[in-house]
Amino acid sequence: MNILNVKNLCKTYGRGATQVNALKDVSFTLDKGEFTAVVGESGSGKSTLLNCIGGLDNPTSGKIYLAGEDLFDMNENKRTIFRRQNIGFVFQSFQLVSELTVEQNIIFPVLLDYRKPDKDELEEMLEVLGLTDRRYHLPGQLSGGQQQRVAIGRALITKPMLVLADEPTGNLDSKNSQDVMDLLYRASRHYQQTVLMITHNMNLTACVDRVLHVADGVLSDFGGART
Repeated sequence: MNILNVKNLCKTYGRGATQVNALKDVSFTLDKGEFTAVVGESGSGKSTLLNCIGGLDNPTSGKIYLAGEDLFDMNENKRTIFRRQNIGFVFQSFQLVSELTVEQNIIFPVLLDYRKPDKDELEEMLEVLGLTDRRYHLPGQLSGGQQQRVAIGRALITKPMLVLADEPTGNLDSKNSQDVMDLLYRASRHYQQTVLMITHNMNLTACVDRVLHVADGVLSDFGGART
């Protein structure tokens, strides 16, 4: 089942001599439960691609469909709500709320929609993340790896159709990086969530289903990486 459909996506910054074509006619699709990595050098356009897919940046032209919904045919308010309910974000810098506990940070997106968190789902999430005994800790009391696990839990708790991970292991050591990759892999398999991850580390692509490469705004499909 097709979840994401990107059609002829272009993004241009500036004009004239200062014009930069960050994305050039990018097209691809992702299926439900597919774990895909986007690789490329710094400045290649991969973060711009992720920001457009997440509705955080407007493309210059082209279309992005999530479960058949045209993301940029919505007004800003509708797109914000749609994004919150259907897209989970995992950032390199964690972006946790420092005054909230582990548990409160994870359920924060649910509360934003004025919904009551499911206690059983929260308990399962804490167990999967290995954070049950840290549930009442503040972010400042956690290691970097634990903070990123909280961020992943926050991204998954709403059961989004699409999870976007921007260099999720960039601030972590090799052990914590592997733990994060295992959690994202489990999200795609156990929860059947589609995961699109940006990374500059080709070593982290061994477990993904597909590798997309971006260079100078042009996307190439390297195909399957997982054996």
